[in-house]
Amino acid sequence: MVEIVGSFSSFSVDDVPRAREFYAETLGFKVEDVMGGLRMTLPGGGQVFAYPKPDHAPASHTVLNLVVANVDDAVRSLHEKGIRADHYPSSEEMPLDENGILRDREGGEGRGIAWFKDPAGNVLSVVTD
Repeated sequence: MVEIVGSFSSFSVDDVPRAREFYAETLGFKVEDVMGGLRMTLPGGGQVFAYPKPDHAPASHTVLNLVVANVDDAVRSLHEKGIRADHYPSSEEMPLDENGILRDREGGEGRGIAWFKDPAGNVLSVVTD
């Protein structure tokens, strides 16, 4: 059997310098240049790798979920940095509020999930656990 000593996730970007600025400066991740891409250390110690891809197409799903204590505060902080939550069409199954937040119906104030995009168009979220 293969001895697995670690793991990380990855996704592509179309512009590594722009991605570095976003993930390091805007989101505050520790970012290292590795093999032409970016190794990012996330709060909590996990890692993700963003690699350059000339024919990059943004992922159609959420590539990174960022756990926050309060989704309202996180969305407000993102807005202050010029990042808007994506406003998906609200529906009975997915009722979003005016800030693009899907509320945790049983969690109360500050609970839920909101999605936004990185400069390459990949979908990220801020979510309470």
